[in-house]
Amino acid sequence: MSIRNLMLGSIERIKKELPKVYSKDLLELLFRQLYCKIRSLEVAGIAQRQTASTYLKELERIGLLHAIKIGREYYYINVKLLDILVK
Repeated sequence: MSIRNLMLGSIERIKKELPKVYSKDLLELLFRQLYCKIRSLEVAGIAQRQTASTYLKELERIGLLHAIKIGREYYYINVKLLDILVK
């Protein structure tokens, strides 16, 4: 699977399962780096803290991201993107 195909599949899945969460900026952020955190969404101007937290938790719930707690911070990993880059 290519990164482009993964991105297109993610767009369709988010639009279908989480239409209120979908935004082009959010999706680009998820594919710009292997992980993101609440602060990443805040800095990018996508959402405020509470909304960013909700978005990331919802994306984890449908399986697009995987949360890992390091210290006091949660990092949301785009595991499928990581798998493609490792191969």
